Amino acid sequence: MNFFNNNYLNGLYAVLLAGVSIFTGEIVTFIMLGFVFMALLNINTTLRKILEKMDKQR
Repeated sequence: MNFFNNNYLNGLYAVLLAGVSIFTGEIVTFIMLGFVFMALLNINTTLRKILEKMDKQR
């Protein structure tokens, strides 16, 4: 599944969350969710690279 590598879909989610956060007044929450999302994407990318290396060794 190529869900996490789809930059257009991630951009759409960011815009949607930004609109909701501005409407509700939760700007800080939006920024913190952005940091969490970026960290999860980095973890996912690293785990995929490790899996590829392990598959090559077999």
